[in-house]
Amino acid sequence: MNTGTGPGAITPDGSPVEFYLLLDADDEAEVIASAVPAGASLLELGSGVGRVTHALLAKGLSVVAVDESAEMLAHVRGAETVQARVQELDLGRRFDGVVLASFLLNTPDDGLRRAFLAACARHVAPGGSVLVQWQPYETHERWAPGMGRTTGPIGIVMDRVERVEPHLFSATMRYTHGERAWTQSFESRQFTDEELAAELGTAGLVRDRFLTEDRTWLRAVPAGQ
Repeated sequence: MNTGTGPGAITPDGSPVEFYLLLDADDEAEVIASAVPAGASLLELGSGVGRVTHALLAKGLSVVAVDESAEMLAHVRGAETVQARVQELDLGRRFDGVVLASFLLNTPDDGLRRAFLAACARHVAPGGSVLVQWQPYETHERWAPGMGRTTGPIGIVMDRVERVEPHLFSATMRYTHGERAWTQSFESRQFTDEELAAELGTAGLVRDRFLTEDRTWLRAVPAGQ
């Protein structure tokens, strides 16, 4: 794997830049836009190459895109970009919506997870919302090698999955485009809804509602709002 610069680079979390440049937005932009006012200001944490950023801009939303990878941010167009680690971010500004996608909530590192949520809380405006993408408890139970999807020349398939602790999973995804292939390994912590509420509570946030039928997107708001 190439860990240098340019489209072939691999970011610190193992994301292959070249592959993410091939992907179009799924329904993420629609989900996010449905949960904020028209023309809202958004802080997108972990924007990557702008796959969702560009779709949000097309919907008339104002986006500040944050990522720790300069290689990823180099491909974002039309949005203000900030290269920073999410857990350390403090822009001194607040937004109508803060987006924490890419299942960052499921990191097994308790301190890191709570730092992500704290960053969300300190950037959300009064009356605003935090939009979180996570892997629900039941989703982990369905994980198995071979599951995934193929759309045209692009394949995203779980190559390996292992339950290393009762509620901690280790997995490897295999990405393909024609003859090219990439792998990305990660760990994911499994939470019940009650544990999710407790994690949100560490940052003074409460779940307002789930935004999708599969429960992978939720809207959280500051407690007391």
